[in-house]
Amino acid sequence: MSRKHIVVLPGDGIGPEVATAACTVLELALRHAGVELVMTTADIGGAAIDACGEPLPTATLTACRAADAALLGAVGGPKWETLRGSDRPEAGLLRIRRELDLWANLRPIRTRPCLHDASPIRSDRLHGTDVMFVRELTSGIYFGDKVEGDHQASDQCTYTREEIARVVRRACELARTRDHRLTSVDKANVLATSRLWRRTTEDVVRREFPDVQLEHVLVDAMAMHLLQRPSSFDVVVTENLFGDVLTDEASVLAGSLGVLPSAAIGTGRFGLYEPVHGSAPELAGQDVANPCGAIESAAMLARHSLELPKVATAIEHAVDEVLAAGIRTRDLDPEATVGCKAFTHAVCERLLQQPAATRT
Repeated sequence: MSRKHIVVLPGDGIGPEVATAACTVLELALRHAGVELVMTTADIGGAAIDACGEPLPTATLTACRAADAALLGAVGGPKWETLRGSDRPEAGLLRIRRELDLWANLRPIRTRPCLHDASPIRSDRLHGTDVMFVRELTSGIYFGDKVEGDHQASDQCTYTREEIARVVRRACELARTRDHRLTSVDKANVLATSRLWRRTTEDVVRREFPDVQLEHVLVDAMAMHLLQRPSSFDVVVTENLFGDVLTDEASVLAGSLGVLPSAAIGTGRFGLYEPVHGSAPELAGQDVANPCGAIESAAMLARHSLELPKVATAIEHAVDEVLAAGIRTRDLDPEATVGCKAFTHAVCERLLQQPAATRT
């Protein structure tokens, strides 16, 4: 039996609950594929501040560098909201992305007919939506020089040509596995960084990916088009801030922020996988969190870092079957009585029912 090693970063709020759910499903799926899963737990975010006095301990980075992948729950919460700058829980998440050189964030947005009723968008606009967002993750305004004062503050947004080119290449590679269409989102009519983004994107596509069809869309227009015609997009590449905002907006297409997974990857196989949602501290400890995003993040981990695509597909199919059966957490249905543990159990049951050939 082969062996894979991941680091689990439970984090804060509902993070430990959804991370446990994801690990339970991933361990089961791997066992049926003949793979042993070894898990190491480490601190990040507010939990790390409480335990070690900093949001990203050196021990956590060391553990990640020795593993095949890392699975994160969530970070942050009102307990630490008075902290500033690099002392905040979120600083640990930004730093681990930068330290491990995880510069591309993959955020798939896929609609399911069974969840159309959970979205405020008309069903006819949702049909067939399957968008892969590729967000630049280690540069831009989140990482620029900052001044934080009581009367004035500033955040610097900086991009280099190579930082843009590498994430555009990754997006083009993904587009080649899909419909060969790439939408680049910027604000080139106002921002200098966006004008560099647009020029660099055009050069990369023209010289290296002539088979990929490129279109440019301004970010404010994209916010509108995502709700009007989401199924018209295939792969979308954009900078850090725009990608963060647009994918949160796009969560309403899928029915809830709770169902969206993500992967932070770089040049190598190692990746950091986490649900798109936040820590939701008001829900912590109540067994009401939606584990879908975390479970599907585990599927992405299997596909991209462990190179086990059949395991990933098995997990995704199990989640689809559970949702199609009408099993929902309350973010998808306010009257739902199913909690995080019961939903996870249902996914595990579906995995066990799948033919062995689909899991190996």
